[in-house]
Amino acid sequence: MIYVSRQEHFNAAHKLHNPKWSDERNREVFGPCANANWHGHNYDLIVTVKGQPDPDTGFVVDLKALSDLLRVHITEQVDHKNLNLDVPFMAGQMASTENLVIAFWQILERELPAITEAKLHCVKLYETPRNFVEYYGG
Repeated sequence: MIYVSRQEHFNAAHKLHNPKWSDERNREVFGPCANANWHGHNYDLIVTVKGQPDPDTGFVVDLKALSDLLRVHITEQVDHKNLNLDVPFMAGQMASTENLVIAFWQILERELPAITEAKLHCVKLYETPRNFVEYYGG
């Protein structure tokens, strides 16, 4: 099995806020991430697919096609956006990195078969250089 990864970058704002809680409780749990005026991150997204190389091309996946897919279905949807307000697939849910990476997985799982027989293996999303989430489906 061969694993191939593509990295993309985007900037986005969000706020962690549970509307069932008081502002005090939100600040207690989420700290500065509950800032009423939002905050932003420079996200790095790494998508890994797995499969066997095509005998004609030697590729598991055409990385240009994967890059285009990520740009159209992910990056253009979230870059320089407010995840809480501007991104339809995040509507009605907490804009945590965990929920964001699950949403990315769902999009990619639906769109990937159009460009490759390879299977989605992992979606890794860095919120900061030291904080990241990995998701393997399920």
